Formats: sequence, C-alpha cells, structure tokens
Amino acid sequence: MTTHHLPRPRSAFAGVAVVAAWSAWQPADITTWWMEAIPALVGLPLAWLYWGRYPWTRLAAWAMALHAVILLVGAHYTYALTPLGFWLQEAFDFSRNHYDRIGHLAQGFFPAILAREVIHRATRLQGRWLAFLATCFCLAFSAFYELIEWWAALALGAGADAFLATQGDPWDTQWDMFLALCGAILAQLLLAARHNQQLAALLRRAPH
Repeated sequence: MTTHHLPRPRSAFAGVAVVAAWSAWQPADITTWWMEAIPALVGLPLAWLYWGRYPWTRLAAWAMALHAVILLVGAHYTYALTPLGFWLQEAFDFSRNHYDRIGHLAQGFFPAILAREVIHRATRLQGRWLAFLATCFCLAFSAFYELIEWWAALALGAGADAFLATQGDPWDTQWDMFLALCGAILAQLLLAARHNQQLAALLRRAPH
C-alpha cells in the first residue's frame, strides 16, 4: 500500500521553520548556534523529505517539532543564558539557569517516542521489551551526546563553554544522562497508550 496519502504535519513543521528563522537571527554565539541547532536543521527536513516512504504518527511528528523548538531556543541564547531558565531560577530560587536541564529531559522524552515507533515498526515488539529498548536507546543517545560535548571541548577549548553549559557543576554530565533517562521513562508512562493507538492506525494504512 502506498503512503503518499498520509498527510505531512504541515502546521508542526511550519512552526519549527518560523522558530528556526528567529533562532538564526543574531544568535548569542554563532558557533554554539550551529552545534545546538544542527539536529533540528537536519532531522526535520529529512523527515519531511522522506515522509512519502516513511510517514510517522502524529504524536511522533509533534515530538520532533517540540524537541526542535527546545533546541532552537537554546541555540539562539545559549543554554546558560536562556530567559526561561533565568525566570525559573528566580521563581524557584535555583542556584543556576536550568534550561539545559529542560533540554536534557527533553532529550529523553521526545526521542523515546521516536525510538519506540521505529523499533515497533521494525520488529513488532510491544509491552515491556519495547519500553526497555526505547529507554536504552535514549540513554545511549544521551551518553553519545556527552561524548560529542567532550570532543567539542577538546577541539575548541574555552570556545566550547557555551555549548557545554556546565555552569561550574562537576556532576553536569551525570545529571544530563539521568534526566534523559527520566524523560524517556516519563514519556512512555504518559504517552505509550495513545502512541500504540496511533501506531496501529498507521500500520493498518501503511503495513510495510
């Protein structure tokens, strides 16, 4: 069965395009902007381009879009200087700007939906094994991202400080991976049932 009739999420992707244009306009640090924004700038256009061959559920499409917005906002200001993080810092008397914590929670939350979709469509796994493997993917992805941050620090030295956004926290790497793990588990607890319904509907229309 062909998949061309499965509609692209135009409103979600158009919203990301608007945010991307804003994010690219006079960012705080152009090098950091590229490093933070590149997943959104590459991932969403590829999803759009290959939609006819590999459409996603509505939930997965919105997961991509919302994750991209979080990345693009952080890229514009740098994570340590994002206004939302300062507002949270003042409102809850935090010791630092925690926008990067939001980013790493999202790094588990939204990719968990994408991972479970790919795994289920490839293997038809369900239930606990599907949740386990999706969670493992998110934790591995988070660990790999920390390696990227390490390589950036080695390559750029002090120039990578805005990208690392550790803000002097010696446990920043561990916090980042822990929050990604929490995000992956939370996403599946909250959204797995709805995602399963959308997956079933999608596979009935496009069984391949």
